[in-house]
Amino acid sequence: MEPFHLDNDIRLCCVSAKSFPDGVMAAFQQLMNIFPDQQGKRRLFGISWPDGHGGMVYKAAVNETYTGEAEALGLETYLLKKGEYLSLLVHNFMSDIPSIGKAFGQLVEAPGVHPYTVGVEEYINTADVRCMVPMFAETAPSNN
Repeated sequence: MEPFHLDNDIRLCCVSAKSFPDGVMAAFQQLMNIFPDQQGKRRLFGISWPDGHGGMVYKAAVNETYTGEAEALGLETYLLKKGEYLSLLVHNFMSDIPSIGKAFGQLVEAPGVHPYTVGVEEYINTADVRCMVPMFAETAPSNN
């Protein structure tokens, strides 16, 4: 585990998965249909948190390129807050998808991490993902 500093807030355009984990891939496919040919031009994220009923809320997301872009496209928004995060880099995640969940399991067990925090995945490239949890008072959003 290592610290990761996010220098600026990032406004995200989001598509919610209809279920977790089964609906995650469909949410990313829907997002890619809205933003085709964006690889390398936008940052790609997954945002998740406990839904309060034993399940998870999951949103596939890309960074906005202009203020109000998500609203103009009829998409949900999420503000990824700047600050300190605890992170784990997962290599070749597509060959071992459960490794992402294992990484978050380790992160939420770390001292000082709220067990109901937001989990952030930043897809660095097609093989590597940075899994992060905030080290500041950021618990799961109250709206699902």
